[in-house]
Amino acid sequence: MELELKHINKSFGDNKVLSDVSFKVKSGRALGFLGRNGAGKTTTMRIITDVLDKDSGQILVDGSPINYDDLKIGYLPEERGLYSNERVFTQLYYFARLKGADRRSARQNVRYWLDRFDLSSYKNRKLSTLSKGLKQKVQIISALLNDPDILVLDEPFSGLDPINSHELKLAVGEFIRNQKIVIFSSHLMSYIEEFCRDVCIIEEGRILLSGDLNEIKSSMAEKKMLLNANNMGIWQLKEILEAENLIYPDAVIREYKLLVRLTENITKEDVLEFMMLNQIDINCFSQYEPSLQDVFVSKVGVSE
Repeated sequence: MELELKHINKSFGDNKVLSDVSFKVKSGRALGFLGRNGAGKTTTMRIITDVLDKDSGQILVDGSPINYDDLKIGYLPEERGLYSNERVFTQLYYFARLKGADRRSARQNVRYWLDRFDLSSYKNRKLSTLSKGLKQKVQIISALLNDPDILVLDEPFSGLDPINSHELKLAVGEFIRNQKIVIFSSHLMSYIEEFCRDVCIIEEGRILLSGDLNEIKSSMAEKKMLLNANNMGIWQLKEILEAENLIYPDAVIREYKLLVRLTENITKEDVLEFMMLNQIDINCFSQYEPSLQDVFVSKVGVSE
């Protein structure tokens, strides 16, 4: 299955929030949806899940307009929206029924996820009496109920301890392996890198970058290397390599190494040969591999 957004626009009054937003999500390979606060992530996710109407554009599934009656959608919003004075089991059962499960299946689903997230002992407690982390687990369960075809998770790890974060990772991994469409938004880049083969970066309501994460990293890493030496300082090494026109003058320090960009027609073999011939005692000589944080900062300009 493939979900596609084509030229989505959305305004609130005179404030245009989304401008010509287009990207694709394929089942079995999660999409990491990234952007600064206010960039348009939440509005986009609400449009995908039919919480908000778009002003124009199309949402397609396998090339045809999306039919929400034929799909099960799980949505975990960043702003949590459960009923504080209702008991845990009661409201999860209500959500399961609301999503189309019969009475028996709804009870089974709720019991399964309560057991899985170690919440069975809290099933008769009112939500208002639970800690922030326990409330977050209940909210997560509400999104996972009824085996959704499309799962949209906005900051799912907020408030979770390491044990419950691990359990959520396992659950999300299962949805991906079961060929579900998963859209995953988080400020924690390590989680995006762990789950997502594709990324999409939005800034001021416009898509800056969308595609395969490994391909994006490879394009950023082209002709870039990490270097340092045992017998000279980093800046001395930079001056020597620059003087030979082997690297561009925009080298920076990255974790006590020199991050360099090789000049045109220069290969890493050329640099290695020069360093060896000039008795430079190599400590690090490796291809640069950018992190997702590097990709994000290079496109948006600042770190979250």
